[in-house]
Amino acid sequence: MSTGFVSVAYVLASVLFILSLGGLSHQESARRGNLFGIAGIIIAVGATIAGVNMGIGSTSTIVLALVIGAVIGLFLANKVEMTQMPQLVALLHSFVGLAAVLVGFAGHLDPLIKTVGSEHTIKMVEIFLGIFIGAITFTGSLIACGKLQGLVSSSALTLPGRHAMNLLALGLVVALGSWFISTDSLMPLIIMTIVASVLGVHLILAIGGAD
Repeated sequence: MSTGFVSVAYVLASVLFILSLGGLSHQESARRGNLFGIAGIIIAVGATIAGVNMGIGSTSTIVLALVIGAVIGLFLANKVEMTQMPQLVALLHSFVGLAAVLVGFAGHLDPLIKTVGSEHTIKMVEIFLGIFIGAITFTGSLIACGKLQGLVSSSALTLPGRHAMNLLALGLVVALGSWFISTDSLMPLIIMTIVASVLGVHLILAIGGAD
């Protein structure tokens, strides 16, 4: 598939995602919003698979993963009650964060991805920010799911000096980012992932279950 066609497909998928968010903001249009989201995902995944030169084995693996995920999704959609939907969404959102972390590490460790100059700097920043946000999302969403399900106390955990601790963690992340971008070392990326994971837990524990 040509690069231009893939780009058009990505733009179309982005528009559908925006329409999906708009539809999901109102109960009357929620069904239409879901359909827009489904169509956008199908187009984005299809364009990604078609736009990358992969062997038959790699394509088969991706298709198999999609089928397994679809089957699990259909099972959960039919089994989970509507009252349990918030915790299910939180759980699935945690997987999105985990995927971002894994993709970031894979992008950094892939020996076939070679960049230089400003392009390399942009790539490193993208990897670092993607893993940082993904790690916070992963652990934070797990805690949110636990609160909604009653597995974690729904009361807010307000540690003394918690804002100072959050600022200290963010300062450490910035320092680790500078280390990572200047050296390409894996160690600051691992340390940052741990810090971001702890930060995600701390941020959500400080929020009450009703919020």
